[in-house]
Amino acid sequence: MADWNRQALKLKEGHGWKAKPGYKIFVADHGAIRFDLPKEWVVVPGPKSIRFYDRQPPDDNCRLEVSLIRHPPIDWSGLPLPKLIREVVKDGPKDAPNIGDAHTLGRPNLELVWTELSFIDASERRDARSRVCLARAPNTHAVITLDFWKDDRSRLGPVWEALLSSLELGLSIKDPTRGPVPM
Repeated sequence: MADWNRQALKLKEGHGWKAKPGYKIFVADHGAIRFDLPKEWVVVPGPKSIRFYDRQPPDDNCRLEVSLIRHPPIDWSGLPLPKLIREVVKDGPKDAPNIGDAHTLGRPNLELVWTELSFIDASERRDARSRVCLARAPNTHAVITLDFWKDDRSRLGPVWEALLSSLELGLSIKDPTRGPVPM
């Protein structure tokens, strides 16, 4: 994943971008990834991923982290995502013994699977959750993780659902100020 540079753009009239009420649109790398997230969330770019928080750290109660991998178009039919996510999370935190079922969603040009891990946070000694999503399009993979406290599950469940339902990968958008008009 390349370095992230944050840039807020003024959208042109009739731009075509649409977000759910109370949400904003995140687009990276000219459409390589696009999804909705709550308007008030804080964006913190990192060297290999980008993070979103419900409040400015350290006063946050959750973290959404996104990593993006671009590659040439490949036939991935031999590597099913449900199998891959089990491999990814089995080597996760040693304090996350409970791994939930794999949930799959498919749309044209997008396949995704997600699961939830439950564990006791070692530093806070609180019941915590981590939702992990692997998503892929013909030329792009994304790893999306939402870490939160169990007490916030009902508040963050709709955020997770909005993200997954709005998620798009592998687009190529020439001018993001005009909206989702492909190159």
